[in-house]
Amino acid sequence: MELFSFPSILFIFLLSFYLYIFFLRSISKQTTKTGFKIYPLVGTLPDFLLNRHRFLDWTTEVLSTCPTNTAVFHRPGKIHGVITANPQIVEHMLKSNFENYPKGTRFIGLLEDFLGKGIFNSDGELWKIQRKTASYEFNTKSLRNFVMENVRTELQTRLITLFEHAAKVDRVLDLQDILERFAFDNICKLAFNVDPGCLGGDGTAGAKFMKAFEDAATLSSGRFLYAFPAFHLFKKFFNIGSEKRLKKSIATVHEFADKIIISRLNERLQRKDEDLLSRFIGNSEHSAEFLRDIIISFILAGRDTTSSALTWFFWLLSTRPEIERKILQELESIRNRNEKRIGDAFDFDELREMHYLHAAISESMRLFPPVPVDTKACLEDDILPDGTSIRKSWFITYHTYAMGRMENLWGKDCYEFKPERWLENGICKQESPFKFPIFHAGPRMCLGKDMAYIQMKSIAACVLERFGIDVVSVDGKCPKQLLSLTLRMKGGLSVKVKQRCV
Repeated sequence: MELFSFPSILFIFLLSFYLYIFFLRSISKQTTKTGFKIYPLVGTLPDFLLNRHRFLDWTTEVLSTCPTNTAVFHRPGKIHGVITANPQIVEHMLKSNFENYPKGTRFIGLLEDFLGKGIFNSDGELWKIQRKTASYEFNTKSLRNFVMENVRTELQTRLITLFEHAAKVDRVLDLQDILERFAFDNICKLAFNVDPGCLGGDGTAGAKFMKAFEDAATLSSGRFLYAFPAFHLFKKFFNIGSEKRLKKSIATVHEFADKIIISRLNERLQRKDEDLLSRFIGNSEHSAEFLRDIIISFILAGRDTTSSALTWFFWLLSTRPEIERKILQELESIRNRNEKRIGDAFDFDELREMHYLHAAISESMRLFPPVPVDTKACLEDDILPDGTSIRKSWFITYHTYAMGRMENLWGKDCYEFKPERWLENGICKQESPFKFPIFHAGPRMCLGKDMAYIQMKSIAACVLERFGIDVVSVDGKCPKQLLSLTLRMKGGLSVKVKQRCV
């Protein structure tokens, strides 16, 4: 007869491990007055395990105590690096010493199953080839018009109709889910010129693709938060737990994308579409697998970032009705100036006139950046601008979420939602991308920045003119965060919409 079952042994092991951690916490002293606590043998692991459920706020609190908003971080498994909220260091790593800070093998390896060798998960010549093609295409007027028309169609035929029906029956909606489905339909049209029909319609296959895509992104990002970095390899080898679910999700994503790509490759001589896939096919002889990786990266960027930004934006507006009134006044002024009625779509030039709305969206992303942290690898030993030493093979993370909460960058009111901080004489000003790296900076600056603002301003203006959005909340507190590859709301954002009198 066995004295202990496997579950009992596992429980004893885990209990002993956590008792060891709390023992270390009780006896340890910080090696420095500020920064992360460093414990014998295990580095920052104890505090990491206790705070990984609130990783963004925990690391923000630590960085705010550091003289240069920069701290060294390490834990077992050769996870050693620097986390910073210092604009000078961001500029150093993303521009001044760009070649020394690539994505790196660890970052690429953890996401390769999902993103393959796409533009957001590659370095060197592979990245340069994709960047060059994408850079040319994103600067064409035809692509901008293609985006404008797709957004306008999705708004008029689906989103507004859905909101009108919900307002009539007083139905509670998950605004985050709706915005994600809207963005997913829109980016699939841009990437494939295929309408998955996730927002309304009968897009069963598209909905399955979207759910698998969402799961793959969340599960892939979860690999970065394992207590022991190689644990995902163990789970992947035995095909168990989250790695089993990840494998299944990725297979669904690849199957959907591959069918479209193979079909398009077979029709390349007959079709002359404006979508990104056609443009990449027309400019090179990439394999079907490589094209899939490119498109999956663009879907990730187009779906998750804009929907995340707008979800937090609408929640923040619900807390500050006076800001919503100022946005509505600006929209009314633009309509009157251009002799347009509510219901007529705003054109590109009119969207550019929306300085207060632009400022409000930027301020929302300052507080809740769609990509809250980004990580690079260090190729060779270096000294950062604040004097911090960084070693070869260490990681370096710039913490966009923390940067929006640093008093020395934004003032004592840095936690306040205040669009006016972006305005000078009524014009929305440009901030340094190293102080506000929402769209990255340097040679890898996001090519879709202008397109993203066009989409977000179009959606926000169209919705706010027609509907009041009331957040359904029992406590009025800030929604809990769900850290995936982007910053989402845990449990979504429940709202009721009320049609305005127009």
